[in-house]
Amino acid sequence: MNASPPVTDFDPAQLATDIRRWGRDLGFDAIAISGIDLGRHEAYLLDWLAAGLHGEMDYMARHGTRRSRPAELEPGTLRVISARMNYWPEAADPERVLNDPTRGYVSRYALGRDYHKVLRRRLQKLADRITEAVGPFGYRAFTDSAPVLEKALAEQAGLGWIGKHTNLIDRQSGSWFFLGELYTSLPLPVDAPAANHCGDCRRCIDACPTGAIVAPWRLDARLCISYLTIELKGSIPEPLRPLIGNRIYGCDDCQLVCPWNRFARTTPLPDFAPRHGLDAPPLAELFGWDEATFLARTEGSAIRRIGHERWLRNIAVALGNGPATAAARAALEARRDHPSALVREHVAWALARLHEQSA
Repeated sequence: MNASPPVTDFDPAQLATDIRRWGRDLGFDAIAISGIDLGRHEAYLLDWLAAGLHGEMDYMARHGTRRSRPAELEPGTLRVISARMNYWPEAADPERVLNDPTRGYVSRYALGRDYHKVLRRRLQKLADRITEAVGPFGYRAFTDSAPVLEKALAEQAGLGWIGKHTNLIDRQSGSWFFLGELYTSLPLPVDAPAANHCGDCRRCIDACPTGAIVAPWRLDARLCISYLTIELKGSIPEPLRPLIGNRIYGCDDCQLVCPWNRFARTTPLPDFAPRHGLDAPPLAELFGWDEATFLARTEGSAIRRIGHERWLRNIAVALGNGPATAAARAALEARRDHPSALVREHVAWALARLHEQSA
């Protein structure tokens, strides 16, 4: 947290009102303020980690209670200002893409500019506005970039409730949004937490292709397609490969079926508009990208984080789950002797799958 003298000469309630207004001016859809007691969420987190449901995401356990105790991560933190930004893009219809096995499905959040950069820049501008109003104060900005229980903090601030799929949902706008936070030393008044409105609905649970939502509010990351295609560094377990379908980076199925997303609005931000046709890309064409092309076409995108090798791994699985077209066979054959053992393994699996179709 930025070192600064304590701020005392301001009206906390008025400043909170101003912060919400400044946030809207900066393009955030909503701003709210919470305290830092996350005891209930900490108990859930520790139980989830003890069950090993985080898979290879060792960083989830490495930070201990700093994730659930903001003042341990940033000494001096009294409040958390949570910000929400809609990313639902004007793009190819998700259902149409998912139902076309010759095309790849990229999670809607990753179609445009890397959200980390977009939100961090605006959070900094919000901090600058606050500094102009009250002078230097202690703060630190986060956007999925440190051990922060962002959904728990956002729920506690009233920005939405955590649904059975473990994503945050808002009654007026659904769940297609990013979250960011300012940890701060300012003693601001807190907002009321959001009430849960999932009721008896279980559409997200039933829609999950791999059964990763093993119970309401309990996600087994080891089965989640987002984990398998983004976080997992090695081989995708063979029994899960057919279930991935044509999803090559992340998965949105649990959000696509959520009734609250009928209220979702298209983002006005050009930053989140699809790039390079990745909202409905032909798989065979994508598989032909060499590393230089991959790096060029994912510049400034969250997709780049997985690297070219895992990109090819994911597309090979999708090709293996699709029709045995001449284009699919040719694309896979061209990578049969790829330098990466990981890529070769998934290519061989995909070619065997296509051969089975023709046998």
